[in-house]
Amino acid sequence: MRRIEVDGNQTQQEPCHGLREACGIFGMYDFSGGDVASSIYYGLFALQHRGQESAGIAVSDTEAPKIQVSSHKDMGLVNEVFDAESLEKLRGNIGVGHVRYSTAGQSTRENAQPLVLNYVKGTLALAHNGNLINANALREELSMTGAIFQTTIDSETIAYLIARERLKTRTVEEAVREACKRLQGAYSLVVMSPRKLMAARDPFGFKPLVIGKLEDAYLFASETAALDTIGATFVRDVEPGEVVTITQEEGIKSDRSMCLPKEQEARCVFEYIYFARPDSYFDGMSVYESRIQAGRFLAKDSPVDADLVVGVPESGNAAAQGYALESGIPYGTAFVKNTYVGRTFIKPGQKSRQSSVKVKLNVLREAVEGKRIIMIDDSIVRGTTSDRIVSMLRSAGAKEVHMRVSSPPFLHPCYFGTDIPVAQQLIAHGRTVEEIREIIGADSLGYLSIERLHEIVGNRGICLGCFSGKYPLEPPEDDIRGEYQK
Repeated sequence: MRRIEVDGNQTQQEPCHGLREACGIFGMYDFSGGDVASSIYYGLFALQHRGQESAGIAVSDTEAPKIQVSSHKDMGLVNEVFDAESLEKLRGNIGVGHVRYSTAGQSTRENAQPLVLNYVKGTLALAHNGNLINANALREELSMTGAIFQTTIDSETIAYLIARERLKTRTVEEAVREACKRLQGAYSLVVMSPRKLMAARDPFGFKPLVIGKLEDAYLFASETAALDTIGATFVRDVEPGEVVTITQEEGIKSDRSMCLPKEQEARCVFEYIYFARPDSYFDGMSVYESRIQAGRFLAKDSPVDADLVVGVPESGNAAAQGYALESGIPYGTAFVKNTYVGRTFIKPGQKSRQSSVKVKLNVLREAVEGKRIIMIDDSIVRGTTSDRIVSMLRSAGAKEVHMRVSSPPFLHPCYFGTDIPVAQQLIAHGRTVEEIREIIGADSLGYLSIERLHEIVGNRGICLGCFSGKYPLEPPEDDIRGEYQK
């Protein structure tokens, strides 16, 4: 559970249905001197699926006699945080933006990003996607040497480390590199100094980060879809372990001193299965094709005789198409999604809480009545949502409901930016597939195998910790994931 706010006051806790991610980031440097705030705004729109709690933009004018960072951030969706007036005030040709979902630190305005830090060498603005596993230790170390923290997020720890390293290095990009060497866990960063824009990705490559170009401007973004939205051209991915610096004088400059051998890379596989938009590419692999392939493998490995294949919107749709293509069973639409409901909304009582899935999804009775349905979803976490959706299909007249899942069973928590809770809260913990099937009420249940995951991502290095318990890094004894550490 996590608390939601109404008029600035914390209210009851809301159960999280399904997985959540940990932010989208965007950066832009226009060498021709044009204002970048509006482009960042549209880029964040394209990344809204990665976080709906808060949004923010910080910009600076590299040509101004006295460089000053202007920023605006608040709780809410991008179009709720920004209007024409607030964007008009953000004048500058270099900037960073952020949309947030919290997996570490409370959901408050103080924790919204980008973080803007004034220090003896100037100003830094930072946006971060990911989760550090040594954040507590670093925070304690910095506090003991005088740091005063204004937030409860690990991103502020990164900003302080960069500022301190800058006192010992010749350039800010060296400071970013040296600070990154002390970080353990998942991070994709965009960092703005008065005249430089930098990006960094952890050596394992947990989170995506790409480089784009639009006329005389260079960009960084969490996903290629954000580049498409503003008409930018994809240049390449930021490599795992790479620090990229963009300056007026030198263009793009790269430091790959932290890169690991390819076989040690460990991308979050859920970027392919769930998090990223289907029209994005992650390290050269089409997210849409990954999901189509997952559905094909489910049809091969877990076949069942049925009349219709349907997906749970949105991330289950492509896998359902893949299942239909492989099996020859028609693909159809069984659910109508209320697109105006965010991932968080107020449920005043238990009765309303029970119908929360119906607020977001409704079943097309005409599509499913009297039919044997194969329902594809990306994952089962606690099982409560799957239980209700299966029940909804049966209430609408489905003769049979067979569930197929385009990921393996969750058995372990995630420490790198996905809010998979502790094992005791996972429906697959200590249960067989047959026992899970009985709980959710399906006629049959099948999961994608771990072996198939490597195939759907083109044999790229991926993290399988939440399925196997084998993490790329030793998990922490304590962490700052809120409820998920308990």
